[in-house]
Amino acid sequence: MTALTLTLIGGPTMLIEADGFRLITDPTFDAPGEYQLSYVTLTKTSGPALCADRIGPVDAVLISHDQHSNNLDHSGRAFAAKAPRVLTTVAGATRLGGPAEGLRPWDAKQLVNAGGARLTITATPARHGPAGIEPMSGDVIGFVLAFEDALIPPIYITGHRLVRRGGGGRTPLSRGRRRSVRRCRADARAVPSDHGYQ
Repeated sequence: MTALTLTLIGGPTMLIEADGFRLITDPTFDAPGEYQLSYVTLTKTSGPALCADRIGPVDAVLISHDQHSNNLDHSGRAFAAKAPRVLTTVAGATRLGGPAEGLRPWDAKQLVNAGGARLTITATPARHGPAGIEPMSGDVIGFVLAFEDALIPPIYITGHRLVRRGGGGRTPLSRGRRRSVRRCRADARAVPSDHGYQ
């Protein structure tokens, strides 16, 4: 297997290094403090394991959703604005502007690095909580990373919650897509997005 390194920076923020690619998920680099959302106050209780200026260049920033500070804070926005590519929801890309590209579930983008390696990033359905909460919580996506020429299994980043067939009114996936999410999920590391917040 080609080397794969996952560095947990804190909360939903992870540095993924594989096949010559460097990616950051949901950048949150602010120090501890309070964030007022329209309906709740979030208190960040711990800072990041690495500051933004120690990350170095990345190929892309993956933002599951931009509307909550525990997934994209002030320092994270500044970091994303300098990245060559930012992949997020369609509504999020409109709000963020700059290098942000909007994806709907099952849209895919391909990255090619200086060494010629190819990475396909596919957006997956995700949800903040129970069905019906979307008007309050907003849209969210997850991602599957598929490294074309490397012996690295696909990496599944849940975004918030996996949307799958079964109880709770969850949106069903087609059979083929369900299989590919299951295959990816076996190799994924789930990171709770609320980690480090009260």
